[in-house]
Amino acid sequence: MTTSASNPVTPRLSLVGFLTLLLIALMMGANHVAARMAFNNGVDVVTAVAFRSVVTALVLALIVWQQKVSLVLSGRSKKFLLLVGGLIAVQSVCLYSSVARLPVALALLAFNTYPLTTAFWARVLYGHRPERAVLLAMPLMLLGLALALDVLGAASGLGAAQQWGQIGAGVAFALAASATFGLALVLIQHEAGDVDGRLRTFTTMATVAVLATVVVATQTGFHMPNAQAGWWGLASLTFLYGTAFTILFTVLPKMGVVGNSAIMNVEPVFALILAWAILGQSIAPMQVFGALVVVLTVMALGLRKS
Repeated sequence: MTTSASNPVTPRLSLVGFLTLLLIALMMGANHVAARMAFNNGVDVVTAVAFRSVVTALVLALIVWQQKVSLVLSGRSKKFLLLVGGLIAVQSVCLYSSVARLPVALALLAFNTYPLTTAFWARVLYGHRPERAVLLAMPLMLLGLALALDVLGAASGLGAAQQWGQIGAGVAFALAASATFGLALVLIQHEAGDVDGRLRTFTTMATVAVLATVVVATQTGFHMPNAQAGWWGLASLTFLYGTAFTILFTVLPKMGVVGNSAIMNVEPVFALILAWAILGQSIAPMQVFGALVVVLTVMALGLRKS
C-alpha cells in the first residue's frame, strides 16, 4: 500500500512476518546444504535442478488453479516470461555448480552480489543511474567478498595462485548466477511487472523444469544418488526449495512484508552454520568477518528507505 506514487511506504513488519522471512532464509540455506550432500553422493547439478523445479512447478500449478488466477497474458509478457524462465534455469544450474565446488556459504555470498548486477543491467538496458546507496555499497560489498573468499590465500596459507586454482571455477559459476539473476529481476520489473506474482512464478518454474528435463533427457539421463545420504539430500532440497518458494510467493504478499524481504539475505549465515554442523565445512575467522560485511551490506540496501 502506498500513499502516493512518489512516496511508497513499507508496511510495518509484524513478529509473524519477521519469523516467516527468517524461516524462508533458513529453508533456502538448508536447501543448498542438502544440494551439496546430494552432489557428494552421485547426483549431478541438472538432475537436482530438474527434480526441485518439477515438484515446485506442480505445487504452484495447483495453487494457481485453486486460487483461480487468471492465465491471460499479453504477447509481450509471454515472450519475456519465457526469457526470464530461461535465465532462472541458467542461474539455477550455475548456483548449484558453485555450491558443488565451494563451501556452501561462500557460494551464496558470491551470488549475493546480485544487487550490483541488477543495478548494472538496469543501467545498460534501461539507462537507469544506480542509486547513491548502491554506489556506496559496491566497494564495501566487494571488500567483504574478497575477505570471505580469501582471494589472496592468506587465511588458507596457499597464496593467491593456488587459492584461485581451488576456488576460481566455483566463484565464476556464482558470479554467473548473480549476473543472470540480476538480469531476470530487471526484466521482470520492466517487462512483466503487471503479471500476477503467482502466475509469473509458476511460468518461471515450469520453464526451468522443462529445460532441465530436456537437458537430462538429451544427455546421459538422471544421475541418481549412489548412497542413502544422497537420497536424503535430493529429497530435502526438493522439499525445502518448493516449500520456501510457495511461502515466498503465496503467503508473504498477503502478509504485506515483501518490502522487508532483504531480511532473507541472512541465508548465507544459516548456510554457514548448517554446512559446519552437517557437512563439516568451516572457514577462517577473517572469512566469517567478510561474510558478515557482505550480508549486512546487502540487508542495508534492501531495507533502506525509498
